Amino acid sequence: MNSESCIIYSGEKFTLEWYYDKDGKSVAYDFFCESTDDFQDNFFVLAKKMGDFGKIYDIRKFRNEGDGIYAFKPKTDRYLSFFTDNKENNCN
Repeated sequence: MNSESCIIYSGEKFTLEWYYDKDGKSVAYDFFCESTDDFQDNFFVLAKKMGDFGKIYDIRKFRNEGDGIYAFKPKTDRYLSFFTDNKENNCN
């Protein structure tokens, strides 16, 4: 994975990135790529909202799961996510 493919969306409030392991694999990104166009469209709507506004108020779409883990839910599936402070781009 390279630096361009790691970034999902860079907004005014947040930059969203795919999580990847030390070997450059991202299960979440692979799942996203295999998803329908409708699912991907819904995902990007949420990513843009989070990046631009910093919060998604609809708990059916984004919810605190506890212990610093959040569920990002474009449809019935969910992506587990977390926030980092003052981090540089973590893409390889």
